[in-house]
Amino acid sequence: MRRGWAGPARILDGTATAATIKAEVKAAVADLAARGIVPGLGTVLVGEDPGSMTYVAGKHRDCEEVGIRSIRVDLPANASQADVEAAIDRLNADPACTAYIVQLPLPAGIDTNAILERIDPAKDADGLHPTNLGRLVLRVSEGIDSPLPCTPRAVIELAQRHGIDLNGKDVCVVGRGTTVGRSIGLLMGRKDVNATVTSCHTGTKDLATKCLAADVIVAASGVAGIVKADMVKPGAIVFDVGVSRVEDPATGKGRLEGDVQDGVDQVASWLSPNPGGVGPMTRALLLVNVLEAAQRQGEVGRN
Repeated sequence: MRRGWAGPARILDGTATAATIKAEVKAAVADLAARGIVPGLGTVLVGEDPGSMTYVAGKHRDCEEVGIRSIRVDLPANASQADVEAAIDRLNADPACTAYIVQLPLPAGIDTNAILERIDPAKDADGLHPTNLGRLVLRVSEGIDSPLPCTPRAVIELAQRHGIDLNGKDVCVVGRGTTVGRSIGLLMGRKDVNATVTSCHTGTKDLATKCLAADVIVAASGVAGIVKADMVKPGAIVFDVGVSRVEDPATGKGRLEGDVQDGVDQVASWLSPNPGGVGPMTRALLLVNVLEAAQRQGEVGRN
């Protein structure tokens, strides 16, 4: 008999929470517009990858919904390094562009790191520029006035908006990607969140033991079903963040799956599902990053 929780898990509804955040952003954008400030989100898309095209289109629909100006830069798949760098330089210099993203992956032959590091850190909508990540490393206690990584921020925001206090919680992060795994510990370890983070990945020995010791699991490895029910402490809080494409043996067609296996919902006290959890929240927090960048620029303009 399990102690402390009898399941099933309550759902951390990212879709509904993201809608609330968008409404808040829309109101704040209207306030800025009354002062003559219109935030603008730029996107740089190179090539015609279907997934990337869908993702970028979704970002611009979000912008339209909340009143943020959309600035699209679409380049052909055979664009050169110089072509992409020129696009970055134009957005850096464009006062109508408050913040922007470069959609990944970039085609083969493009130096992705060089492109990302060329972004003006103040216009880094994803919050993953080395300068902005460096500020996270340095500023454990102080306020941060630069963009924050969207998906890690989305995890924390989703928890807090459901009344979950991460202060003192033991968090096991499964994954070491830049987008989530390597950056979420920086946010959760700050004194204003005050969680204790254990960083794991696909090469971690005895991953199950480390997950079982955690109050919170953030599964972000991109390995389908890597977190199983017998790896979750009864009553733990689980965020299913990673996504991977697997082949359906019945149909032979590909489908998307999260990192959390079926059955975890019978052990965890809270579960952020995939889809419908952190994904919509990440898109909403991207809008928040653009809004906050516009507010910072507005304050500079008034000084």
